Amino acid sequence: AGHDVTGMTRSESRAEAVRQAGARGAVVDVFDADALRGAVEEARADVIVHELTALPDRLDFRQKDVYAPTNRLRTEGTRNLLGAARAAGARRFICQSIAFAYCNDGSRLKSEADPLLDDAPGAFGSGVKALNEMEAMVLGADGMDGLVLRYGFFYGPGTHYGADGAMVVDVRRRRLPIVGKGAGVFSFIHVDDAADATVAAVERGAPGVYNVTDDEPAPMSQWVPVLAEAAGAKRPMRVPVWLAKLMGGKQAATFSAELRGASNEKAKRELGWQPAHPSWRSGFAETLS
Repeated sequence: AGHDVTGMTRSESRAEAVRQAGARGAVVDVFDADALRGAVEEARADVIVHELTALPDRLDFRQKDVYAPTNRLRTEGTRNLLGAARAAGARRFICQSIAFAYCNDGSRLKSEADPLLDDAPGAFGSGVKALNEMEAMVLGADGMDGLVLRYGFFYGPGTHYGADGAMVVDVRRRRLPIVGKGAGVFSFIHVDDAADATVAAVERGAPGVYNVTDDEPAPMSQWVPVLAEAAGAKRPMRVPVWLAKLMGGKQAATFSAELRGASNEKAKRELGWQPAHPSWRSGFAETLS
């Protein structure tokens, strides 16, 4: 789109990857507010795209502090980044969020107007609390257009659902069962489509929240067998909810049974965006072929 792009990261190796992609690379710690402000001002940033996370290669909801580094990025880190954006005179602030934190009641398909969870248990609960704080800061930012992109579950290269990702490893080992009736609805998005939607949000769209998901939210009972087939794995097992809670923790079982999907209609309509991978059905096969 003709933008002069600077990519900011914590490590020189990542900065070099940014340079290889054709942008300027800057090494800066988001928790060093003065250095961050200087880097953003030097870049003369007009638009900030905030994609800061620190999630591990494998998520274990039973691990109490699994979200702690990301929670700090979403609270203190977002606050620092917004301060740097204001100092640089940025007009627009795009922020990542997630499309799988909606309240587990009512409709199986949620729009951006539906409330997020406020009482999730354990580690995920701390993550959703930080998420709510982050979104409120961005949407309430003075003097800037704040846009929150609630991405679905990423699949594709380098993700948990990529060729070597934790979820694909688990399905090949028959460690990704269908829990109970498998009624929890998941919304996926290919990482390339997530990137395209993010570029679209840089260019257009009113301030607010946008679900960035594909066209086919689906219950676990449908997508797990398709993932297994694409991965060349045996058909997944079925386990009762009580066993899933025992083995994977309450939150994993809740996802499997009660998760709500997300509608992408607003993003398609207002960002002028369309996923090139409209369904995980063909997307999984393409990713794992």
